[in-house]
Amino acid sequence: MAQSNKARSSRRSSSSSSPYTSTLTTLIFIALCVLGIWMLTSNSVVTPKTRTSVDENNSETINTDLAATEDTPETTTTTTTATSTTNIPNDQTDQTTSNISEDQSHETTTNPSEESRETNTDISEESSRETSTKSQDQKATTVFGDNPGNLPDDAIKTMLAQKHDVSSNANDDVGSNRDQKITENEKEAKTARVSEGKQKGEEENNIAQDENINANANQNTETENASASENQEEGTAGGGQHSFDVQGSKNSDDEANVQQLREDAAEVIDKEQKERVQDEGGETEKPKMEKNNRRKSNKEKKELSTQADEFHSEETRKKGAETELQDLKWSLCNAKTGFDYIPCLDNEKYLRTSRRKHYEHRERHCPEDAPTCLVPIPPNYKTPIKWPSSRDKIWYHNIPHTLLAEVKGHQNWVKLTGEFLTFPGGGTQFIHGALHYIDFLQQAEPSIAWGKHTRVILDVGCGVGSLGGYLFERDVIAMSFAPKDEHEAQVQFALERGIPAISAVMGTQRLQFPSNVFDLVHCARCRVPWHEDGGLLLLELDRVLRPGGYFVWCATPVYQTIEEDAKIWQQMSELTKSMCWELVTIKKDALNQVGAAFYRKPTSNECLEQRKQNQPPICKDDDDPNAAWYVPLQACMHKLPVFKAERGTRWPEPWPLRHKKVPYWVEKQASQEFAADNERWINVVDELSNIGVTWSNVRNIMDMRATFGGFAAALKDLPVWVFNVVNVDASDTLPIIYERGFIGMYHDWCESFSTYPRTYDLLHADHLFSNVKYRCNLVPVIAEVDRILRPGGNLIVRDKPNVIGEVGVLLKSLHWEVTSTIQEGLLCGKKGMWRPKS
Repeated sequence: MAQSNKARSSRRSSSSSSPYTSTLTTLIFIALCVLGIWMLTSNSVVTPKTRTSVDENNSETINTDLAATEDTPETTTTTTTATSTTNIPNDQTDQTTSNISEDQSHETTTNPSEESRETNTDISEESSRETSTKSQDQKATTVFGDNPGNLPDDAIKTMLAQKHDVSSNANDDVGSNRDQKITENEKEAKTARVSEGKQKGEEENNIAQDENINANANQNTETENASASENQEEGTAGGGQHSFDVQGSKNSDDEANVQQLREDAAEVIDKEQKERVQDEGGETEKPKMEKNNRRKSNKEKKELSTQADEFHSEETRKKGAETELQDLKWSLCNAKTGFDYIPCLDNEKYLRTSRRKHYEHRERHCPEDAPTCLVPIPPNYKTPIKWPSSRDKIWYHNIPHTLLAEVKGHQNWVKLTGEFLTFPGGGTQFIHGALHYIDFLQQAEPSIAWGKHTRVILDVGCGVGSLGGYLFERDVIAMSFAPKDEHEAQVQFALERGIPAISAVMGTQRLQFPSNVFDLVHCARCRVPWHEDGGLLLLELDRVLRPGGYFVWCATPVYQTIEEDAKIWQQMSELTKSMCWELVTIKKDALNQVGAAFYRKPTSNECLEQRKQNQPPICKDDDDPNAAWYVPLQACMHKLPVFKAERGTRWPEPWPLRHKKVPYWVEKQASQEFAADNERWINVVDELSNIGVTWSNVRNIMDMRATFGGFAAALKDLPVWVFNVVNVDASDTLPIIYERGFIGMYHDWCESFSTYPRTYDLLHADHLFSNVKYRCNLVPVIAEVDRILRPGGNLIVRDKPNVIGEVGVLLKSLHWEVTSTIQEGLLCGKKGMWRPKS
């Protein structure tokens, strides 16, 4: 420090002693003043709070000592800032080399004293803080105060370059010093950034530091004024004039500058955080945004639902659903078939354009939308007559149809007797009664062994079901079916009598039964053209008939010799032979003057493999014989099972042993489930008695979602029969049910069932509704339940409590009597006589 002062004194003495030197110095000083004034007036005035960021090559204006000495100048100090903003009018100057805004570089030139250098460096550090090094490390978009924001980057850079060209020319002689100072400034800026700490906490520190800056600035002003008076002869390259003007501005506007610095400090922190977010890919938001997000997050946490809230919401939903269901307005079905409406068989839209070939119009064609209407009840309807009396007579007003009595009365099908329709037990082929006919068949082929070897049979074209009704006396259950055709209400008569039957036809689709399940198939004048279409319909019987089972055909081609019958017989003989069916015997019934042919299905594939012609052909390997839900018929034969563990290689145990024995082909896991299913229903009779079921009024029962037939097995000793429905979306356990000696079929409860209205006394639904509600609406399902259940009949529902509640509401809307035990998931509903007025 002392050495520097001594050098200055020496220079002053030297300059004053030489007139030539003094004159030269004066001229240079005047020239530099003119140059400085030109630079000041040519500079754009930067408005407050306008950020400028420049690169290190364009941001430095260095004041150099132009004295005519050969000593190395020691007076230049360059510090770059990128954040400080000052409000400086045109006629004012800063103590630094140029006038810059918040992001523009401050180049500070001081007198060669060490104290002045430290003061200006301190000012630069405190005003720039973190962003000073950023302007050196990278180029940012420059925004000028008089630029509305639309000035292109290239134009901005050009203007910047023009502003610094003059100072760059003056700095050519001191390039090495500039580089050295830049390095020092970078170190100082880096130190300032490292020492900063957390951004948000710096605001108060910056304010205190701004006050120190102001004090240091005042001190620096006094020092520089003294230095300036001493160095007038030397001058600086344009920096002296700027230094004076800025000092005057700072001396007169200290409070304004401090306030401006306070505002800038907060603004710089905010902007620096925003820039850092952009540099880091936008992963961090501003503290204010983060605070808002935290508040939002805390609010969301407070709004998380509790179990109590969820319970309340569920209860509200249930009440809403109950209200909606209770507000249902039921109406009567407006179908031409009136009291006998079967939606999938009486689809008027389809029937208007249907094909009549192969009885396709008699098959199931359900409406697109399942009906939600109610079938009207016939006037003067009465509670059905109990079994076994119902086998012989029913109330006429329950099924007020007399056509069959008129056209079939002489064959003892049905007769009108007062207020009853009576059934003498006859049929077209057994006028003298079904019981005699049953015995005749047994005598013709003793191996049939009714009730022991033969338990489950299929009666094709059953008429009014008299054969099935009398087979109960032989411990045989018949799955009877006939189409809904000109034989008015024949299947409805059977069901009203208490005899199992469905409305179906042998047409273009498979029967809805599994393969190899019926012990015997019977056709007595059933009017099915077995011999046509390559034996298509007879091959369907072959699919459902158990290997070793009998097909009993009692029809005119068997015992008459007229030309048409003889031709049919010839064709049937050729067809059955190609199918490897054995014609066991042909017997005639002297009393009824009819004959019957007994065919037996083979038990192995040996005959099929030795055929000279593959007609009918063997079905493809991927053709599942058990697929039966809307599967078209094919004129082919399925190979018989050959492995001992396969279903169909053995005949079931004799009845009644078969009902409780696990089938030999059932796997271990399924056998355990089989046993559990039996155990589950062992006390069902007492259980249902306790909730209001009167068994003496029950004959026809349907298990709407059967599994292994355990429910039916538990009722075996009662005078009832159970129709087991295996849902199409459930495990295929229907073969097990038939193996046990019970009957059933596949069905989808999203569609109507193929039965007449008012045909069942009791419906049992074990977890049916909770399964079906996810595929279709419960309202049409309940409407279907109402359709097929007789007035006074019971619906037993076992299900989840919430489903029990929904079903209960629907039943109450139908004016049913409902009792339920929600804790046990059990509901009992009793249908009444209520019908809507329209």
